[in-house]
Amino acid sequence: MFKTTARIVKKDLLQRGIYSFVLECELIAKSAKPGQFVNIFIEGFTLRRPISICEIFENSFRIVFSVVGKGTSEMAKWNVGKNVDVVGPLGNGFKKIDSNEKLLIVGGGIGTPPLLELAKRSRSARVIIGFKTKDLVILEEDFLKHGETIVCTDDGTYSKKGLVTKFLLESIKSDDFTRIAACGPKPMLKEISKIAKNFKIFCEISMEERMACGVGACLGCQCIIYKDGKKQSAHVCKDGPVFRAWEVFL
Repeated sequence: MFKTTARIVKKDLLQRGIYSFVLECELIAKSAKPGQFVNIFIEGFTLRRPISICEIFENSFRIVFSVVGKGTSEMAKWNVGKNVDVVGPLGNGFKKIDSNEKLLIVGGGIGTPPLLELAKRSRSARVIIGFKTKDLVILEEDFLKHGETIVCTDDGTYSKKGLVTKFLLESIKSDDFTRIAACGPKPMLKEISKIAKNFKIFCEISMEERMACGVGACLGCQCIIYKDGKKQSAHVCKDGPVFRAWEVFL
């Protein structure tokens, strides 16, 4: 973990209110893993904003975020050349991919970006990403560069119509997948965890929660997990954001 400065070297508007930044910072790029995040300081705000790492390059990393409040609204105004105060990489990421694993990657909405780096590192992943409607679809072309990608929308305005769980079930029944990695809304993750358990497939999920310190000191992102059937207190920022599915949903 480093407290450092990262310079914005690329900025893109992916959809209305959804931005992509590439930040140049060798310290973080060299040590980051898929599923980790950074904590970003915004002038005029006390608390940093946690943003998942989307992609990792040799000397830089990419973040994708949605404007949901005053802090991210301010971030959206930043431009190429700005130096950003960043702490990271933080949290526990996804388990390293074994060469013989057949991986299913499932993303929902703005939970899709943290999965891109994992897809890049897999040789045999199938990606399923879902969005409410066409105007919210992001990163399709990025995922297609690294393998088979299924895009679905709840209302059928783009590509396939239906929830990601529908296409997850179809994929499991049609091929011998050995691992699932997912990130998105909690109801989606709960259903994916249930499906993984029924089919006895190893499953990791990336949780989203309000955070402040990013290192487990402030107790702001405290959550309950289960180990050996017993409840335990954990922190999404330090113990997660990636958990084994059965640790979160029994």
